Amino acid sequence: MTIELRGAEPDQWDLVFDRVVRAFHATDAPEERDAWRAVFELDRLTTAWDGDDLVGTAGLHSFRMTLPGGALLDTAGVTMVTVQPTHTRRGILTSMMRRQLDGLRDGGEPVAILTASEPGIYGRFGYGVATHELRGSIDTTRVAVTAPEGADAVRLRLVAPADPEVVAACEAVYAELVPGRAGMLARRPHWEQRTVVDAPAVRRGAGPLVCVLAEVDGQVRGYARYAVARPAVVLRDIAALDPAVHAALWRYLCRIDLTDAVSFDNLPLDDALLHLVSDERRCALTRYDSLHLRLVDVGAALAARTYSAPVDVVLDVTDAFCPWNAGRWHLTGDSTGATCERTTAPADLALDTKHLAAAYLGGPTLHSLATAGLLHPLHPTALPPTSLAFHTTPTPWLPHGF
Repeated sequence: MTIELRGAEPDQWDLVFDRVVRAFHATDAPEERDAWRAVFELDRLTTAWDGDDLVGTAGLHSFRMTLPGGALLDTAGVTMVTVQPTHTRRGILTSMMRRQLDGLRDGGEPVAILTASEPGIYGRFGYGVATHELRGSIDTTRVAVTAPEGADAVRLRLVAPADPEVVAACEAVYAELVPGRAGMLARRPHWEQRTVVDAPAVRRGAGPLVCVLAEVDGQVRGYARYAVARPAVVLRDIAALDPAVHAALWRYLCRIDLTDAVSFDNLPLDDALLHLVSDERRCALTRYDSLHLRLVDVGAALAARTYSAPVDVVLDVTDAFCPWNAGRWHLTGDSTGATCERTTAPADLALDTKHLAAAYLGGPTLHSLATAGLLHPLHPTALPPTSLAFHTTPTPWLPHGF
């Protein structure tokens, strides 16, 4: 078998999407296909061919991701990675990952991210799990939501989710939140339409999408999008600019008539909901891996973020898949900025690039990685201050898949 890797032609979108639907056993819907086409960058797609048969795909989105400290970093979002079932375990995925990462190095994007259908796949290519999400289902027959002062002054209004003015108002709220949490993505044009796709073929028994706006003094300060699959409210996304609005939205969701639960599948691990519910045990909370991150250029990536405390450390990094990252790096920085350069000085900490990637946004701590035996302190006092410097609040979070 000879597999040829290529780019993609403009007229191959439908063929590519057909292969993605087949590989993921997904339900095809014209609305979903059109929404993905509007945001997909066909010129950043790697395709794998067995003769005239398209057997593999691996795409890239051009994102800007919030880093600790609030800066936005050009970031490659790996997407639509497939190998057809007739061609698995033949090295096609590895070849596509090799081509992707080599291209990203040449193109100057220091970080790549993805969400994994199978978490065990991407560690061998240097991806570490950098953020997690909270999933759960609130038993609203037995759980009450406590709302702080000001929640009663929030006006809630049901609106058409896809109305252009409504979409714009929700996007303005989302955009205001982006700089405040590492891992969030500044949405490019047309991504806002993906948030309101409501294809009947993929509702899985739920009703149509509903949007509720939360207003204070006539200004939109939050929103929630959801559907009802009786007897449960199925939350798609929620955003709020202050605690009173956040609580008012959750109180509303938990009091909708003819329902007895609110299910959700992507909240930050430190979401304020945990402090508002009367009984956390009856919320069926589960922690789930979310954003997988790859440091394409260790020096540029570590220098792009800020640090919660002063840091001055030499890291000895191993990287089997991208050997240009391997070696010792001298990282110095604080809350105002950082530098990270090659050095021959003795190392303070030794770790693999995928574990450094896991800690990059400030979620999993270097201390916890060391406790698991995945980071090796070489200097007796280096770990505590470095772990503190990397850690960040609020907890990093990826707001939506791609």
